[in-house]
Amino acid sequence: MTIDPAGSLIGRALNHYRIAEKIGAGGMGEVYLARDYRLERNVAIKVLPAGTLADDAARKRFRKEAMALSRLNHPSIATIYDFGSEDGLDFLVMEYIAGSTLTDRLAAGPLPEREILELGVQIAAALEEAHEHGVVHRDLKPGNIRVTPKGNVKVLDFGLAKLLQPENEVSTIDLLSTHATGGGTLPYMSPEQLRGAPVDVRSDIYAAGVVLYEMTTRRRPFQERTAVALADEILHRVPPRPGRLRHDLSPRLEEVILKCLEKDPEKRYRSAKELGVDLLRSRAAITEVDSLSVPLERFQGKKVAKIVAIVALLIFVPLVAILSMRDLRERLFGRAKQTRIDSLAVLPLSNLSGDPTQEYFSDGMTEALIADLSRIGALRVISRTSVMQYKGTKKPMPQIAQELKVGALVEGSVQRSGDKVRITAELIDGLADRHLWGQTYESTLGDVLVLQSDVTRAIAREIKAVVTTDEQARLAKTHSVNVEANEAYLKGRFFWNKRTPEGFNNALDFFQQAIKIDPTYAPAYAGLADSYTLMQDYGLIPPNEAYPRARAAAVKAVELDETLAEAHTSLAAVMEDYFWDWSGAEKEYQRAIELNPSYETSHQWYAALLSTLGRHQEAFVEAERARDLAPLSPRINIDVAWAYYWARRYDDAKAQSLKTLELDSQFAPAYTLLGWIAVRKHLYEEAIAEFQKALGFSGDRTANQVAIAYARAMAGERIKALRTLDELQAGSQSVASYQIAVVFAGLGEKEKALASLERACYGEHDKWIGFLKIDPSFEILSSEPRFNGLLHRLNLQG
Repeated sequence: MTIDPAGSLIGRALNHYRIAEKIGAGGMGEVYLARDYRLERNVAIKVLPAGTLADDAARKRFRKEAMALSRLNHPSIATIYDFGSEDGLDFLVMEYIAGSTLTDRLAAGPLPEREILELGVQIAAALEEAHEHGVVHRDLKPGNIRVTPKGNVKVLDFGLAKLLQPENEVSTIDLLSTHATGGGTLPYMSPEQLRGAPVDVRSDIYAAGVVLYEMTTRRRPFQERTAVALADEILHRVPPRPGRLRHDLSPRLEEVILKCLEKDPEKRYRSAKELGVDLLRSRAAITEVDSLSVPLERFQGKKVAKIVAIVALLIFVPLVAILSMRDLRERLFGRAKQTRIDSLAVLPLSNLSGDPTQEYFSDGMTEALIADLSRIGALRVISRTSVMQYKGTKKPMPQIAQELKVGALVEGSVQRSGDKVRITAELIDGLADRHLWGQTYESTLGDVLVLQSDVTRAIAREIKAVVTTDEQARLAKTHSVNVEANEAYLKGRFFWNKRTPEGFNNALDFFQQAIKIDPTYAPAYAGLADSYTLMQDYGLIPPNEAYPRARAAAVKAVELDETLAEAHTSLAAVMEDYFWDWSGAEKEYQRAIELNPSYETSHQWYAALLSTLGRHQEAFVEAERARDLAPLSPRINIDVAWAYYWARRYDDAKAQSLKTLELDSQFAPAYTLLGWIAVRKHLYEEAIAEFQKALGFSGDRTANQVAIAYARAMAGERIKALRTLDELQAGSQSVASYQIAVVFAGLGEKEKALASLERACYGEHDKWIGFLKIDPSFEILSSEPRFNGLLHRLNLQG
């Protein structure tokens, strides 16, 4: 049997093993999930690199030693079952272990100290078992350590590095060239390995120290990128103390790690058993410290409380004498001093599935976690639009926290495998860049809502957020979802967020697919309503077609789930923009904000409604609240400026427009508004220049050409204004009657302006007609009976 041109073994048989899927790769070969159809069990098969075993003698030696390794029997060691060769392809058959590698776990950040110690104790026990049988691992690293869903360690590839090298020890130059570029092994090699000296159990102790250091700080002790420079660091430099990188680290664990990393093997632990004992002692010390923090109120009776207090003091005083005061104080009292966090941002969760097509899933989990946390009224949660800008960036945490003006950050990862999903989340003090909490959660796809709720409630507890009884009930209200419907919905939101014609069409398809799969799935109806609404805004569907469909979908979503803030917001937008039901829309916006106080779109659109009604001070509050929730969104920032513009506060509107351009210097709507502000100040040439800038940055061509025509009309350039209007009406894009009315108002043509407004109101049902009362372009018509008749028709009188 041979590998096909693509190198795939999927579906092939090796002896009595059927290859199912590829699950990993590294310098020691590729790893596949396979089925042993003799013993009816899943196994992992490592296919060794071509040419690893050059002749039959080498294969016989390898088989003999591999079978010796197979006799290692320990719960923290992956068992080797078999060694085979077929058509020149050499492979090892091993125990298949569900879960993720430690490398995957570390992608989300440093681990909590208690988890580090739990895993470290198991790693040390695995090394102890192997060393007692004369086996040295030689290649211990996070990629060779798997953690099962229950938190149990399985160390892989024991002795494989030794088995795969020739009988004569390779040179230091060979080690550097092969290990530095292969699987990233070089950073975990001990100084004696680099010198080509004999290797014993203490080299594994050194590698264990590097792994513990990385679990603690999310970085290796030495950071040089080139092999030669990195080897020089390992041989000659002292690593930074991990306590400098992580201030909540206990001194005892730091001492354990640094002892493992001693350059001289004689100064390290003499055995893995010694290492394990010290890790167990560190774990016991943490348990003691945690028990001291239990409030005395839990003990009944004054005498018992006094006894406990005396015992606590007797324990506390020796600890103070032994441990550093700074670290002990932080350990014992740091959480008590921790101020309540009232703002946070959920950074985009990393996709650890190894499949780029799963980005929609990790993005969807990010958005869901933001939505769940946003239900807590006492907490300001930054919107998706702002946090997604940090996807894939390497900015320091304090910088991100400062830019978003938040006290804490949540980062983590999502890993999906089949119908299983794992979320790893870490809470970080934004300004201090200090780990506060971390945890891993697993569930099936059907119970993903329960998983999201668990993460949300854990974060709320850690930041001491005040959660009302109603909010607790809503957070606890979870249920299983139809996996296929949820999948379609997440894909729909993924494409909807692209804000492109193709994206909207794909979103519609996926939302409709979700509804077809599960007609009771409320979020899909809300997504459908949002799609129709924005497709109308983008000119893809006429208002008379879009809004009735959007209203039907939003009403259905609310009927199915009254607690869905997005559905109430969608329904409010339709009631406002198309049906001019201002009081009904306001009630829906208020209900949405009650359900999800951090949903920035509710505040953004509610601000526009309040401006429409002339309630400008209230509009400022809502617009600025939306900006606080989405500080990096140019769209929301410019809407704050529009709120000022409608209130005739032109200087404030200009200042906010300029701030928006600091976020995006090519954001066309900001130039458009600057043009309108210039018009109001009678700076017509400046206004035209701003409108033309907007056109240069792909601004709305029709809207900006209308604005230019209006500016020319106000400047007395009647012929140029009419020519621009004629060119627009003769073009391929339709011009809304409301926009035509603006130009006629600028020309002083009251009758034509009123006729166009009446068409916009009665015929086209244009959403912009709602701004009729506050649009300064129509002040010239304010005394006209027909104008006031329109205001009456729109329920805008008074």
